Amino acid sequence: MTVSRRGFLGALGIAGAASATLPGNAQAWQSKAPPDPFGCLVDLTRCVGCRKCEQACSEVNDLPEPAVKFDDLTVLDAKRRPDQNAFTVINRYYTGRIDERDKLVPTFVKVQCMHCQDPACVSACITGALTKKENGAVHYDVNKCIGCRYCMAACPFEIPAYEYDKPILPRVRKCTFCFERISKEGGKPGCASICPVEAITFGKRSELLRLARNRIESDPARYIDHIYGEHEVGGTSWLYISNVDFKKVGFQELPTRPMPQTTETIQSALFSYLWSPLALFGVLGAVMGVTSRKHDKENGHDA
Repeated sequence: MTVSRRGFLGALGIAGAASATLPGNAQAWQSKAPPDPFGCLVDLTRCVGCRKCEQACSEVNDLPEPAVKFDDLTVLDAKRRPDQNAFTVINRYYTGRIDERDKLVPTFVKVQCMHCQDPACVSACITGALTKKENGAVHYDVNKCIGCRYCMAACPFEIPAYEYDKPILPRVRKCTFCFERISKEGGKPGCASICPVEAITFGKRSELLRLARNRIESDPARYIDHIYGEHEVGGTSWLYISNVDFKKVGFQELPTRPMPQTTETIQSALFSYLWSPLALFGVLGAVMGVTSRKHDKENGHDA
């Protein structure tokens, strides 16, 4: 039997919605989001896919040399994901837009940890190795990490990577939001500092939201009316504006409900009503049983 992560999280969502109907639980959940953290606004209409942000990230975080040099743009021919050696990547999409010379116009999308306001990875981390800082960064403390990788399963953006190739002291790896740099007065993330076309703007999240709305309202023909990250999963420190539908350039459609609101509501419901943790495994077992029968049916086996 196989249960996909998406299916498992979906089942948790159903269980969470069910538990939220119990009085005093959904209402009891409180967001732990910092009131006005730093953030970055990425304007997809400005990005030219130069990969300078990738290079700056690599240098700032002392990452290994990439297999393809940063000035080689052929790497954009394939979709990539951040991994343990690359905390951010640029992907190129063609959505059918054509310029005045009848050539397809690309859209470039920077991908990294979104540094959620209420991060699912932080909620899932059982040792406190991941924490949401007041400045907006989702910070990782390797000294507290036990390698359980629950953070990888919990992240709705599928960002945390793991050093499987290091048998001794492997680490979870992801964008650090240049925590040390932004903790200093005037400090910026490496990627935001290097961008030659100012596609990345660093600042307070509230100011970035105002900037994004101003750009959209002042040029509605240029932008779609959506700030990605303003509300997705309760909000993220990384925000995007675009001239094309986000679904067409690799962004997931996600609920506005913070992921920890679901998982922590389940926990609260179980223990508030003095249910045994066995009840949790019972619920999850039932979910997996249903999934198994569906899987067998799809493969022509008897249920």
